[in-house]
Amino acid sequence: MIKKAIILCGGTGSRMFPLTHSINKQLLPVYDKPMFYYPLSLMMLCGIKEYVFVINQGQELNFRKALGNPDDLGIRVEFVVQKNPKGLPDAFIITKELIKNQSIAMILGDNFFYGNMLSPIIKDSFKIKNGCNIYIYPSNKTSAYGVVEFDKKNKIKKIIEKPNKTNSNSIITGLYVFDKNVSNFAKKLKPSRRNELEIVDLINLYKRKNKLKVIKLGRGSAWMDVGNFFDLQSTSNFIENIEQRQSFKIGCIEEIALNNKWINK
Repeated sequence: MIKKAIILCGGTGSRMFPLTHSINKQLLPVYDKPMFYYPLSLMMLCGIKEYVFVINQGQELNFRKALGNPDDLGIRVEFVVQKNPKGLPDAFIITKELIKNQSIAMILGDNFFYGNMLSPIIKDSFKIKNGCNIYIYPSNKTSAYGVVEFDKKNKIKKIIEKPNKTNSNSIITGLYVFDKNVSNFAKKLKPSRRNELEIVDLINLYKRKNKLKVIKLGRGSAWMDVGNFFDLQSTSNFIENIEQRQSFKIGCIEEIALNNKWINK
């Protein structure tokens, strides 16, 4: 069972310049909360109490102020600075001593997941003992993401990064689960042409070992990459509409902690 999650809050945030010249994009507001609250809230709904935030240099104080005292949420938080953006798998290398010999979840700090049955599905998938889980979602923006192609028997045929052409609409979301070998496997990767370690290469390594599982997030769920201004606004509008119509909060980490009985009133 997964007990710890990495929340990836590094990167240059180049799609959101000039705002992100001075602050991590994951600290920007999405409706009425910092962006990173939403992936954190999903992990809390799945029962995760231990977190490693991978952040840019000079941003730890800002994250601590935005989060408040983790003890007030019944969770434990550690911060690791990523000095240079070397790709997603680099997070497993720089956090190796914190991962130790246990399976780990990693979620991108600019991803938004929503749906009534979403957290039970993900929580159940966290029972992994070995291998890798990826979570796919139907989208027509395949050229911007990793894509999973299936054969006629609905088995994984190929996983490709940002294809110009593909017959699949199944993109890989920013949530991943890896077993205890992930740090060592990440070290074996070679940088791509853009001089970064690619998450698709890490996933393919597990695929070649027949240790890859794909979990489909379909109708009844919503996934958004909030890494640009258009999607930031769209996601904010989505959250506002739901909260105004249904009169409950999305991503309220205090409420989740209370419902989990990690804190009391």
